[in-house]
Amino acid sequence: MDQYAADPPVEERVGDALREAGQTVAVAESCTGGLIGTLLTAVPGSSDYFDRALVTYSNDAKQDVLAVSREALDVHGAVSEPVAMEMATGTRDTAETDWAISTTGIAGPGGGTEENPVGTVYVGLAWAAPWGTEESGATVERYEFDGDRGEVREQIARQALEDLLARLQRRG
Repeated sequence: MDQYAADPPVEERVGDALREAGQTVAVAESCTGGLIGTLLTAVPGSSDYFDRALVTYSNDAKQDVLAVSREALDVHGAVSEPVAMEMATGTRDTAETDWAISTTGIAGPGGGTEENPVGTVYVGLAWAAPWGTEESGATVERYEFDGDRGEVREQIARQALEDLLARLQRRG
């Protein structure tokens, strides 16, 4: 699981940035199956900033646990920008954290389509700002990764953490 790790690993850099900012994060994972939570909690002291990881693999779980709308799932499919957005904002709001990450994609080896080939992922990132500032928000990025299932999942997890780190550094 360290094939794509930088030195120091992104999970340590994210932890340092969150701790320094006094902020928290929660994650909602589909295709990564808890890998982002595993990376974050591998860092000693992660309880200072890590709130929870929700693995919502099925559509039913996304709807039940994260309140992803039936319309988003039905019209766009689980592997889509709207679903990644709703996963991230739903996690941020229900966990009441400063940050939330979501992943929904196709790790392979099967399941790909012309629109979303194997290795496709949508990474959602949502942030909370103080009430009344109108500065809360969310973004989604689409990526395509190559490799076997394990390699794709690790690349997705590390990219999601890189996205969080970049946003943390912009806001700091």
